[in-house]
Amino acid sequence: MSKPISRRHFLKNTSLAAAGFTIVPRHVLGGKGFTAPSDKLNIALIGCGGKAGGHISNVKKHTNIVALCDVDDRRAKDAFEAFPKAARFRDFRRMFDDPIASTIDAVMVTTPDHTHAPATLLALEAQKHVYTEKPLTHNIAEARQLLAAAKKAGVVTQMGNQGASMDCNAEVAEWIQSGAIGDVTRVHVWTNRPVWPQGLPTPAQETVPEGLDWNLWLGPAPQRAYSERYLPFRWRGWWDFGTGALGDMGCHLIDPAYRALKLTYPTAIEASATTVWSDEFQEALYADSCPPSSMVRMEFPAREGMPACELWWYDGGIRPMRPAELGSDERFGSWDGGVLFEGSKGKMLCDMYGENATLLPTKSMKDFDKPKKFLPRYKDNHQMVWVNACKGEGKASSPFEYAVPLTEAILIGNLAVRCFDIKKLGKGKKPDSWQPWDYPGRLRLEWDAAAMRITNFDEANAFVGRETRQGW
Repeated sequence: MSKPISRRHFLKNTSLAAAGFTIVPRHVLGGKGFTAPSDKLNIALIGCGGKAGGHISNVKKHTNIVALCDVDDRRAKDAFEAFPKAARFRDFRRMFDDPIASTIDAVMVTTPDHTHAPATLLALEAQKHVYTEKPLTHNIAEARQLLAAAKKAGVVTQMGNQGASMDCNAEVAEWIQSGAIGDVTRVHVWTNRPVWPQGLPTPAQETVPEGLDWNLWLGPAPQRAYSERYLPFRWRGWWDFGTGALGDMGCHLIDPAYRALKLTYPTAIEASATTVWSDEFQEALYADSCPPSSMVRMEFPAREGMPACELWWYDGGIRPMRPAELGSDERFGSWDGGVLFEGSKGKMLCDMYGENATLLPTKSMKDFDKPKKFLPRYKDNHQMVWVNACKGEGKASSPFEYAVPLTEAILIGNLAVRCFDIKKLGKGKKPDSWQPWDYPGRLRLEWDAAAMRITNFDEANAFVGRETRQGW
C-alpha cells in the first residue's frame, strides 16, 4: 500500500518541478502584500473566545484557520461564524485523533490555565508548532513536562507574553546589561490585579447553561459543581483552574526583569497574603480561592557575572514604597503596575512589558547615552513572530526554553502563597477557640530546582504537581 503524500511533501516537490519553467514572483501574480496559499500555515485553535479573538485578528490574513475547538458554543460563536469551513470540535483530544490532524501545521492554545498543559502536550506529541497562552502551565510539574516534550518535538514554540516581542523589553535588558545602574541586587514588581473577586467561599451548585460542556471545561481539574462565579473570566481566582494575579500578570510584568537579569530558577521563596475573615475574629477557611492580595520574595543566585538578587512581587493593590528619587508629581508605574530596579549605581523604573523606561531621578535621562542595540527586534506582533518562525523566518521571542523557567519561577511564588495559607488546629484547639490556628508553611522555603522540590517543608511539595481527573 502506497504511503499518502503529505501537503508539505506535495508543495515542496511541485515547487521543485516548477523550477524548470519560468519563475514568476508571487507578488506579481497576487499584488503587493499577497501571501500565496502555499505559504500559509494551517492553524487549529483550542479555545476560540475571549483572548483568542485577538490572536485570530493578528494572524488570519497570513494563515488558514482549519480547525476550531471550544467547550462553550456561546464563547466560540464569533469564531464559528467567521470560519464556517473550519472543522469543529469540543474535545481537543478528539481533534488530534481526527483525519484533519494531518493537515494541521500549528496549534494555538487559549484556554483557562488548567488546560494549557494537556492541550499543548498533545500538540507537541503530534509534532505541531504551538503557541500557548501565559502562564504556560497550571503547575510546576507540567512546566517541566512541556520543556521535555518541546525539546523532543523540535518544533517552534511560543508563550503568549506579548511584551517579549516589543522593542521596549529589549531596550530595558540592554540598559541593565550595559551597566546603566550598576549591579542590580533587588527588583520590585507590582500589579493592580486581581481585577476579579478573590478570597471567596466555594459557591453552591448552579444550572449549567445551554451550550457549555462543563465536564470538558473541567478537563484535568477535580470534579466540582458548576457556578457562574467561575466563567467566563473569574476562574483566574480559583486554585483548581487559575493561578491568581501572580500567574495572570507575572509573565507580563516580571518578564522584563527576568530577561534583563538573565534569571533562571529561584533558590528560595517566601510569601505573605491577606487574611480573610468570615466573622468577628473568625478566620475564613476559603482554601479553594486565591487570596485578595499577596507579596512574594524570590531569591536568585549569582549568574553570568551578575550578583545574587531578590525579586519582590506585590498584587491586589499592594506596591513598594515610592523611591525618594521619584518626584511627587511623577507617576510610579502605570495602571497595570510597574517594575523598579535597584542597582549599585542608581535605580530604573518601567511600566508593564518594559514600556516608558527611565533612570531615576528622571532628569538624569538628559545626559544618558543609550547603549547600542545588541538584542533582537521584531517587526511584527507577537503571534506573527511565532507564525513567521514556524515558516523559518526568524525565531520565536518567548520559546519554551525561556518561557518554562519564567513560568516555573512564577508558580514557585504561588506555591509559597499557598503554603502561607496552610492552617492547622493548635493542640487542644477548636475552630471557635481563641487563636485556634498554627501556620506551619509561613517559612522561607528552599527550592531545589534539580530535584524539583522544597527541601525544608515537605508539605509544600503537594503543590508542585497534582493528580489529574480520570481520563486526563
